[in-house]
Amino acid sequence: MGVRRTGHRALGRFAVRRRLAAVLLVCGALTGCKSVGQISALIVGGAAGGATGNPAVGFAVGVVTDAGVTWATRYYGRARQGAEQDAIAQIAGDLPVGTGADWKIEHFVPIGNEHGRVEVTREIGTPLAPCREVAFSVADDDDKAPRQRWFITSVCRTEAVWKWATAEPAVPRWGYLQ
Repeated sequence: MGVRRTGHRALGRFAVRRRLAAVLLVCGALTGCKSVGQISALIVGGAAGGATGNPAVGFAVGVVTDAGVTWATRYYGRARQGAEQDAIAQIAGDLPVGTGADWKIEHFVPIGNEHGRVEVTREIGTPLAPCREVAFSVADDDDKAPRQRWFITSVCRTEAVWKWATAEPAVPRWGYLQ
């Protein structure tokens, strides 16, 4: 920080750390935001352009940052969604037809842990793999009156495990991951 390598003397260590903590806090809060890639690109590209004195470098760094952060955010979201689907499929595979059970997923980062109920509605005979049609709910505990939203999907057994067999439901719950 500072001009001509003055280090932290111009602002003081406390001010530099406080600003860095504020930036990290804002970035952490925006991880659920769809525009986190553009916001990161603006910050990093602006810093790179200002540091080099070349707006083209800042623009290039901003474009690369946007692409990288957007890819990483979507990859992480798909991994979490896949874990939820695998949890539902595994429980549905172990149940007899016509019965139900509760399902729950606990992610490594404990934000957005989901839970609900899964019920096996019918067995689907296919020559490729045994499949089942299941109805599952996702509980919404954020409201004052808890409610469950129900969805229908298919799960099929691969060699040893049950896996999600249909494309993601076209509902707002999945957001940009469709």
